[in-house]
Amino acid sequence: MASEFHQLEAKTLQGQDVQMDAFKGKVVLVVNTASQCGLTPQYEGLEELYRKHKDEGLVILGFPCNQFGNQEPGGRKEIEEGCLINYGVSFPMFDKVDVNGDNAHPVFRYLKSNLGGLFGSRIKWNFTKFLVDADGNPVKRFAPITKPEKIEPYIEKLLAQKKA
Repeated sequence: MASEFHQLEAKTLQGQDVQMDAFKGKVVLVVNTASQCGLTPQYEGLEELYRKHKDEGLVILGFPCNQFGNQEPGGRKEIEEGCLINYGVSFPMFDKVDVNGDNAHPVFRYLKSNLGGLFGSRIKWNFTKFLVDADGNPVKRFAPITKPEKIEPYIEKLLAQKKA
């Protein structure tokens, strides 16, 4: 039976619909991103994590969001070029979404309802991260300031469980 997470879908920056069940059996890190944020250099750490663990079953899903300080004002093309040129991002990037409010994307509504944070279920800033296990279960939420390398032990543990 598919988890609720695996029943969701999102549109890539290239405009393609992707079912989250495409990531069944993978450990998933979902991140709301922004290209003009003080935390934007985290793209580098996220890309390092992805390159290091993608062959073991990690996938990182980036969701640009302009709800915090107008730090993602660009359109698809600007976002895609910024991620690639400035940070060499090779993990999947999705269309710009809202993560809070009435128009919050279903992926974030689901993750927030399962992993409330310091501010209840609201996301307080860019680069909030949600870790989802290989079965589609939300496992842990990380604050925007949590650097990607600090998440690696949690990822490695889930990847090891996946192999067991």
